[in-house]
Amino acid sequence: MSFTSIPTLGSIQITGEALSGAEIKDICDSLKENSVRLLSVRGCQLSDRDFGRVCRGVSESHSLVQLNLNLGVVSTINRTKHLADALKTNRSIQTLFLHGSPLLDTGFVTLNTALSTHPSLVSLDLGDCMLGDEALRLICGMLPPDGAKSAFSTGLRELTLSANPSITTKGWARLAIAVAHSSQLRVLNLDYNPLGDQIAGMLAVAVASSRTLEVLDLEGTGLTNQSAQVFLDMVENYPTCLRVLVLAENAISPELQQQISDLLSEGEEDDEKEGEARGNAVTPSREKTAWVPHSNSQMVLLTSDLGENLLAETEM
Repeated sequence: MSFTSIPTLGSIQITGEALSGAEIKDICDSLKENSVRLLSVRGCQLSDRDFGRVCRGVSESHSLVQLNLNLGVVSTINRTKHLADALKTNRSIQTLFLHGSPLLDTGFVTLNTALSTHPSLVSLDLGDCMLGDEALRLICGMLPPDGAKSAFSTGLRELTLSANPSITTKGWARLAIAVAHSSQLRVLNLDYNPLGDQIAGMLAVAVASSRTLEVLDLEGTGLTNQSAQVFLDMVENYPTCLRVLVLAENAISPELQQQISDLLSEGEEDDEKEGEARGNAVTPSREKTAWVPHSNSQMVLLTSDLGENLLAETEM
């Protein structure tokens, strides 16, 4: 059994266990006492009643900044409603993991208002949540363009939509437009979606237009050398913010992947030299961030105000 409560970090992590009443009580007490910043119960089994108790604790917490409910914890529409109610009251969560939750579009509609108006949420993982075009339409509303930032929401800086194969070309086209104009988004994980070269081309246009996107994960998305060549032309001929492009598990030649990687590395080196020439001045829109690779090749944003240790603790 893996259960830790570390006072210095305020971290509670339990993975793949059937939670006892005593553990639920400890979790709820820690949330209400504002002594926990990271709560992860990924893959855990708990009753609907206990899930409701945890959600009430989340709603009352002012210290919680990261909540991991990955791998089926949010398994019913009633649990989705409990979570939505908690998020409407909570004001502290910055990172929410729901990877592997069978939300469907109906579940996301239930969550949408709470997510889109949350004042602190900047990182959202909706991978493998069985989402479709309607959910993606609402998600695009969480990527506010310049000049239209919500007074309630900060706008997402990191979005994971891995393995949601029900989304159609229309949905991905809508996302590409939102990404092109987003004033905040820095990380976009779309791995293991059946995108193909046509959708990848739309995304390349979005990346070229974006003034913020730094990481794009397209691992295992059905791409070929055709779309890789488009990305190569983009990074070779147009200035972008892109620093990481993941193209593994696609039918793309190693040579093309290496060329793209080399060009992206050169661009980062040029930016560093330019920064040194300006006396190490930092431009707000290009704030440096730290990235930690996990075993599933996804990247997790470590926001500077939380500290690297906190977010690096929770596995996907």
